Amino acid sequence: MPEVVLIAAVAKNGVIGKDNTLIWSIPEDMARFKKLTSGHTVIMGRKTWESLPERFRPLPNRRNIVISRQFNYAAPGADVAHSLENALGLASTATIAFVIGGEQIYRAALPLAKRLEITEVEQTPVGDAWFPEIDAQQWARTVIGQGHGYTFLTYSRR
Repeated sequence: MPEVVLIAAVAKNGVIGKDNTLIWSIPEDMARFKKLTSGHTVIMGRKTWESLPERFRPLPNRRNIVISRQFNYAAPGADVAHSLENALGLASTATIAFVIGGEQIYRAALPLAKRLEITEVEQTPVGDAWFPEIDAQQWARTVIGQGHGYTFLTYSRR
């Protein structure tokens, strides 16, 4: 099984999105996401896949795996899995599989994760999707960098 890494931009109140969209636009976060995930496998839920602008589907230079419970779901350019376990099976030859959302997939994958790559956004927006709580007892937190209104963090499982 590949190393499972969750990657997300998370507001101070845990919000990661609203109405199936990101709430903020942070170019440095997008650049970090691209740098970390390029050349690797990315696993996402159907709603996250559908939230990507069509011109970015599939995410280039990455193997895209979309999880959907819909039996005949088509995600052109991506592999479709019907569960997280099935997705990880498809990614079994990868060294790293980045889980990129959404909320349900993050919750299912967190117990399997060895590392979290989090951009902590200095906002407390209203949202309808949240990142699971990061238990400080289980995770060691390292600040990787900071910018105006955000902090790049890496969490490693203790």
